[in-house]
Amino acid sequence: MTALTLGFDLLLAAGLIWLGWQALFLTRRFAAVVHLMAFNLLMALVWVRLEAPDIALAEAAIGAGVTGALLLTALGRLPSGAATGSHPQRWHRYWRYPAVFAACIGAGWLAWGVQRLPRPGLAAEVTTELEATGVSHAVTAVLLNIRALDTLLEVAVMLGAVMLVWSLGPALRPFAPATALPGLPALSRLLHPLFLLVPTYLLWRGAHAPGGAFPAGAVLGAGGILLLLVERIGWMQQPRFKPLLRLLLVAGLALFLAVGLGGLLLTGTFLAIPQALAKPAILAVEVATALSIALMLMALYLYGEPGR
Repeated sequence: MTALTLGFDLLLAAGLIWLGWQALFLTRRFAAVVHLMAFNLLMALVWVRLEAPDIALAEAAIGAGVTGALLLTALGRLPSGAATGSHPQRWHRYWRYPAVFAACIGAGWLAWGVQRLPRPGLAAEVTTELEATGVSHAVTAVLLNIRALDTLLEVAVMLGAVMLVWSLGPALRPFAPATALPGLPALSRLLHPLFLLVPTYLLWRGAHAPGGAFPAGAVLGAGGILLLLVERIGWMQQPRFKPLLRLLLVAGLALFLAVGLGGLLLTGTFLAIPQALAKPAILAVEVATALSIALMLMALYLYGEPGR
């Protein structure tokens, strides 16, 4: 590690600490939300430094994009007099120093634990089985073949969260800040091609490099929420499109289950994909799962069942 990269890493760490502190203790809620979004964007750079660009994209799309949109929408629904919270000195005066001390102890303990992890872990075993998985990237092979059950359950948990949110009642009308931010519609038109191109590239790249369904779905979902903010896809709230929306929401999980049952019939093991069918099966599952994840994020943002 050169002095330049060390200085850059220290600058990143200092920036994260400062932005996190500002997001927690600023009295103006809008400024706190903006600092939180900046914190997540800076965290995406940290993931890039750790050579995890797929996680960096998901961090930027979900942490800064989706979470920022949710918080700004909630802030827009608050009464006009609620834009400022209580002064932080009134409630963190007595515990801020113990909290900082505990955070330092926890970070040191975590660093010590990471250093004691076995190296290289299960990398050798994954490399041995990589050719039979149908893809050439170890992460994709683990997520969609070797440990596909974990990924299947993650998609099921997300779908369950959407069902829980929809059970709360009808969807709220999206708070569209286009009246307060006239440039937002123009920005959405400018970014819309990127929100389609980047997920397509991530799906194609996932077979041999970092990428795949989850980062692609996160980026596509962030673009969809931006369109919801400017009310350009009101079809999601129309009753006649509800069956199509439900079908697309469950498409990823349904195809995942179909592949798993097919593996059970062909090999006798659930989610065991024959080598000859592994590559097209994984590609189909990734496309359907990415689309479902994007729609799940958009459905969670609506905070209720559309067209109800």
